[in-house]
Amino acid sequence: MSLFRTKNLDDLLAQSRAPGHGLKKVLGPLDLVLIGIGAIVGTGIFVLTGTGALTAGPALTISFVIAALACAFAALCYAEFASSIPVAGSVYTYSYATLGELVAWIIGWDLMLEYGLAVSAVAVGWSGYFQSLLSGFGVSLPVALTAAPGALPQAQTWFNLPAFLIVLGLTAMLSLGMRESSRLNNIMVVVKIAVVLLFIVVGARHVRPENWQPFAPFGASGVLSAAALVFFAFIGFDAVSSAAEEVKRPDRDLPIGIIGSLAVCAALYVLVSLIMTGIVPFREFVGVDHPVSLALQRANETWFAGFVDLGAIVGMTTVILVMTYGQTRIIFAMSRDGLLPRRLSALHPRHGTPFFATWLVGGLFGLIAALVPLNVLAELINIGTLAAFCLIALAVIVLRRTRPDLPRAFRCPAVPVVPLLAIALCVTLMTFLQPTTWIAFGVWVALGLLMYFGYSRRRSVLN
Repeated sequence: MSLFRTKNLDDLLAQSRAPGHGLKKVLGPLDLVLIGIGAIVGTGIFVLTGTGALTAGPALTISFVIAALACAFAALCYAEFASSIPVAGSVYTYSYATLGELVAWIIGWDLMLEYGLAVSAVAVGWSGYFQSLLSGFGVSLPVALTAAPGALPQAQTWFNLPAFLIVLGLTAMLSLGMRESSRLNNIMVVVKIAVVLLFIVVGARHVRPENWQPFAPFGASGVLSAAALVFFAFIGFDAVSSAAEEVKRPDRDLPIGIIGSLAVCAALYVLVSLIMTGIVPFREFVGVDHPVSLALQRANETWFAGFVDLGAIVGMTTVILVMTYGQTRIIFAMSRDGLLPRRLSALHPRHGTPFFATWLVGGLFGLIAALVPLNVLAELINIGTLAAFCLIALAVIVLRRTRPDLPRAFRCPAVPVVPLLAIALCVTLMTFLQPTTWIAFGVWVALGLLMYFGYSRRRSVLN
């Protein structure tokens, strides 16, 4: 009954290959890169760039580099685990095999909240852009159905209908199979990357270098605070590791997907934030939830601003799709281990997907998106991800010592230096988060511990 009992790696791999228990292997390296980009490029680039600019000024580009470095060190750790242990569950599964059941439960419980709230938060942002697009055609929804209760002080709102419907629609797609979902994701990723590249090309002609002065008006504190904020923009590359069990050649393809998607997105974020603050003085982004469109409007490129709005809608659609997918695979893995009810890991006889778990996740977080304001949803996402990255870095160090014989198709370089740098950067960013975020995170962890000792520990497969 040890709290830190670990799963045998050989049993773990055998379980994923057992008939009726493993997921279909349908994904290749391009699918994985596009899944990563699909999860990363969305709210971060279309919304958070404006908020981050108010915190760091033009030095927001440095904030993105710092956040990307923290993610890059963690990504190298993810790549080693994902290629060596190609099993659903991401960092939850890796922790179970190295750090023990209690740590795995805490991080799995943490990831359930992180992925779920990311789905809900992005769905609310999607709803705002979608309603803006409809208004351009003279169409408007009843005010009561445009936002969550209390989200708009100047209006009586009850239910965010567009946010609820987009989550349910993508849930239906995921329940039919990952191959179909990845095709839709690939198409949408190509569209939104084209929009971002066009913004870079068009916007670069209107940059005024004097808008970058002063470059760091709030000093190092502002840069680090913005890095802790925009870290949300990179959440999603870890969802690639959630697909490990459905990859044709995980030893080769998973490192490509994880590191490739992060590198592409980091370059895009730096370029977009640099151009955006070069067009519009950063202080003018106060209260703006469409900073990229605003930059184009100020550059008298109004014709293209509409395309950016459409790109934002497409971009956030892929984020919702991939985050919902990652959430269902975490729950699938925890259920298969007995830590959650077994029905959550039951596969549909035709589609081969965790059908019940997918619809449960979609329905629950669709309702949360419809009923909870965006500012409340965003509180816990960053701290949960940073905690997960610290644990995966620690797990790499542990596994190198406990299983040096394990075949590793990809090896994280300079262990333990790189994992320790990942931990140091993530902990530093966590210290710049709001106290209320820490309190809420502590409450969620406490609820998870009650669930573990009251239900999961006795029903664990290892028990």
